[in-house]
Amino acid sequence: MTKLTSELKQQLHNAENARVVKDEARGRWFTGSEIMHDVHVLTRELRRANIGKDDVVFMSLQNAAVYLPINQALWYMGATVHPIAPSTGLDGLVADFKEFDYPAMLLDAPRAAAFADIDYLEQKPLDDLLMFPGLVLLRNKHHTQPASTDDPTEDTLGMILNTSGTTGKPKRVGLTHQMMINTAHNDMASHKLTPADTVLIVMPMFHINAQLVLVLSSFLAGGKMVIAPKFSASRFWPQVLDNDVTWSSVVPTIVTILLKNEAANAAYRPNHKLRFVRCASSMLTLGHHQEFVRRFNTPILEGYGMTEACSQCTLNPLDAIKMGSAGKPYNTDVAIVSGDDFVQTPGFSGEIAIRGNHVITDYLDPRPDDFKDGWLLTGDLGYFDEDGYLWLKGRSKDIINRGGEKVSPTRVEGVIEELDFVKNVAVVPVSDEIYGEAVAAAVIDESDDARIQAQHAEQIRTLTAAKLANFERPSQIYFLKSFPLNPTGKILRPKLSKLLEQTEEETRCAE
Repeated sequence: MTKLTSELKQQLHNAENARVVKDEARGRWFTGSEIMHDVHVLTRELRRANIGKDDVVFMSLQNAAVYLPINQALWYMGATVHPIAPSTGLDGLVADFKEFDYPAMLLDAPRAAAFADIDYLEQKPLDDLLMFPGLVLLRNKHHTQPASTDDPTEDTLGMILNTSGTTGKPKRVGLTHQMMINTAHNDMASHKLTPADTVLIVMPMFHINAQLVLVLSSFLAGGKMVIAPKFSASRFWPQVLDNDVTWSSVVPTIVTILLKNEAANAAYRPNHKLRFVRCASSMLTLGHHQEFVRRFNTPILEGYGMTEACSQCTLNPLDAIKMGSAGKPYNTDVAIVSGDDFVQTPGFSGEIAIRGNHVITDYLDPRPDDFKDGWLLTGDLGYFDEDGYLWLKGRSKDIINRGGEKVSPTRVEGVIEELDFVKNVAVVPVSDEIYGEAVAAAVIDESDDARIQAQHAEQIRTLTAAKLANFERPSQIYFLKSFPLNPTGKILRPKLSKLLEQTEEETRCAE
């Protein structure tokens, strides 16, 4: 038994008769004993499917309470869960299975149907489950080596996760029992979690943020979880109020939506019990941070983390928030790369590097160039201030090189977002014959009126001329209904650049 599985079993026992998790889609709370029931069902069926220590079980499910017993059953057995986005196309699911030949999969019935033509996959609906009746277990009959019944060790992989993949093919990250329990305790302490806390989970549960920061830390702290099928602007505040939610975790896009969406603002009531809202994944503009705190009377804790580090590396202290910063390192070594050195010199900007007992030392598909002297090179840019707070400047791959002048998209986006009509904005590079790259701004604007869009474009030019250097100002402005996003809601910037270049080319051809 590992420290992780030992603490999970103890907490299951402690919560045997207590409400632990609510599945919003089903409108039902589940107790510790009901979680335990489903753990036993899953363990029995996984053993029958010849699954044991070090076997990897592939999973693709929407947000649901059943994630808890699935994870725990596999971890007790020493097996590894590999969840991927439920938005993945069926062809993508089949291709992933064929590439890695998983010994078993857990899918809902519609996804399982995509594998009906593979005759060496045996499908069994798990109708005995309380939390997700009809979950389908697919056994790979080619997996014939007898399963190991050995207990897991601290180095056993508990989870394989794909990185967000905003700039290329996702990388596979393997997280051990030791890394996950270290992270859970860091999260419990840094967020000051207690049994009195209830977290609202609107983030996708296949992702590291929900898996470790929200689910595992909340469960081990003895708190409650309310799991929504997905984020809903009109339902967010009612879910907070109806369930006495004390904290939640979001991304900057959700903050923007809550500020701009009429239904969300109409549903807000000031008598909530939120201690804070946690925000990470990408950079939140200072203006949106300030407005959210003012309008909703709720502090935002910004932090910095990665899948490769089981999520959290830095966090703003609850009693000493610096708006705009990613907070201070928490039980993690964080430094800025300076040649062959790793420094925390105030004001020195460069690539961020991390290391610690919850940070990987290689990917499952080795990438030695991403590591140096025991440090993981993140590809993110930032600097420390005099008080030890980390400030992010974006990803090195996102920086726009306009004729040798470096433009931070986040800085330009922060200025444009000051305009009331802007629902969301992304600044990306587009090809330019003279400068190599030009600065383009894509704005989410619901108006289809060309005259109004022309007025809005002029407002953007006026504001950016007043607040930005000439080389930072967008030379091209586009109005879109939506951005290309990855499954966790991050903007796919290279794809957006190509979309804007295509739009520009089509406009030229039409003239």
